[in-house]
Amino acid sequence: MDCLYQGYRIESFEAGRDLWHARIRRADGRPLVIGSHPFAALEVGFAWNDSDSAISDAKRHIERFKHRWSEPGEIRAA
Repeated sequence: MDCLYQGYRIESFEAGRDLWHARIRRADGRPLVIGSHPFAALEVGFAWNDSDSAISDAKRHIERFKHRWSEPGEIRAA
């Protein structure tokens, strides 16, 4: 299941029976950059018992951390 939220694509997936997690990617396909390291996606969450809970958790991560995720062009040489 995919959903779009504030410019990010959230994909929930089952890592085991009733163990749901979420993967966050930028909707534009560019990497998330954390501390000058690019990531194609972030996998977040606990082992939620349903897809909706995993997506809700991913939305909370986006709301909390998106201001820290810079774009590759925003990285400045030290």
